Amino acid sequence: MSAALQDAAVAERQHWMGVLARAGADAIDARLKELPALPPHVRLRGPEIGLTMLRGRAGGDGAPFNLGEMTVTRCAVRLEDGAVGHAYLAGRDLRGAELAAVLDALLQNPARRPALMAAVIDPLAAEQQERKASMARKAAATRVRFLTMANMR
Repeated sequence: MSAALQDAAVAERQHWMGVLARAGADAIDARLKELPALPPHVRLRGPEIGLTMLRGRAGGDGAPFNLGEMTVTRCAVRLEDGAVGHAYLAGRDLRGAELAAVLDALLQNPARRPALMAAVIDPLAAEQQERKASMARKAAATRVRFLTMANMR
């Protein structure tokens, strides 16, 4: 596989893993109702809840420092065909982590990928994008323009 194709495959996997990480178990379950049942899988790790250290940088590019800890849930599964899926989610969502790991394993199969992308990943990504745009609109409505206030004096 050429380096460009490998980079594209990694970017595509990063995309679906990011979408699944931001979606909760309820959102994933709602999308899976339209599909056949998930295949059987074996848990390799978890799902389990733990902590990870968040790092920050002074001024965005200065010296690194420990900002604090965050709760994460992780899971790794193997399907009957040998595909291994992984998931890391912010928070304490055991079911969501397991579903995300199973979907990660399924999405690695090129034959299954188009149907899963259309039925699960693309709708979840659209919902997340709309939620992000809605929050941006609400934040923009509260924006204060200090230059305008300074000219009013």
